[in-house]
Amino acid sequence: MHIPDGFLSPAVWATLDLVSVPAVGLLARKAQRDLEDRKIPLLGVMGAFVFAAQMINFPVGPGTTGHLVGGTLLAVTLGPAAAAVVMTAILAIQAFVFQDGGIVVLGANVFNMAIASVLAGYLPYRLWAGSGWRSAAIFAGGVLSVLTSACLALAQLLISGVPMPRRLMLVSLGLFLVSGLIEGAVTLAAVRAIERLNPVWIRSPKDSGSRVLGAVAIAAVTLVAGGVLIASAAPDGIWSLVGKLGLTAQTAPWLHAPLADYQVNGLESAWLRKATAGLFGLVLVYVACFLTGKFIARQRSI
Repeated sequence: MHIPDGFLSPAVWATLDLVSVPAVGLLARKAQRDLEDRKIPLLGVMGAFVFAAQMINFPVGPGTTGHLVGGTLLAVTLGPAAAAVVMTAILAIQAFVFQDGGIVVLGANVFNMAIASVLAGYLPYRLWAGSGWRSAAIFAGGVLSVLTSACLALAQLLISGVPMPRRLMLVSLGLFLVSGLIEGAVTLAAVRAIERLNPVWIRSPKDSGSRVLGAVAIAAVTLVAGGVLIASAAPDGIWSLVGKLGLTAQTAPWLHAPLADYQVNGLESAWLRKATAGLFGLVLVYVACFLTGKFIARQRSI
């Protein structure tokens, strides 16, 4: 789902960079008004969990994988504004530290996955959470979030002049739909698991969520330490599309990241190289998101 450097035209990525910066700023200000103090620790823990989940690729078709995006999960648990801020932090760390997504196109990835995807995924929940359709709304939000970010990415590639046969584009959309269905199911399962640990935690601003924090943190570490053993090595939707178009050589990283491809060089075991990088990423994302939450809360009190 992350667009790498080298595929979007300067006009497209520059425009999206210019749009995304003030948009995230506005969402951060909204989070400053809406974010409950009890949820500040959850920014770090949920951010780390989504980072870990995005490392685990699962097959969605022949030679193609998908991974959890997590925008709807973040929006339901944190609120959409805080979710967008957390997702932006995740995407920035992925780009600069792990070379997952481009640097100059970071604004495009933020627009697709942290802004549009989060807001689209939250919409069904916002409309139907108070009705008997709450579970369906969470599931639909997961599906819609993936399809939104995927369609935007494809549109940006097309506008940038990337040749894309109609049949290949339709196949790609079908594979993204499969990813979206899995996203919806995983999002619903995760929300239910959180509410099983503490039935009123998401809905009650007065209830403590210490059990939830601990469980999500353990799940994140388990995903990184164990999930990398079963994760598919096949390319995800965007990279699969790039490969089918014969454009892999067009990839032009703007900056060489220290832990590119989630690998710590110098370790003999492939599992250890990836798990160590993932655990470092977990800590980095947790600290970044937690401190962001603290900063937002401090600005509110000024």
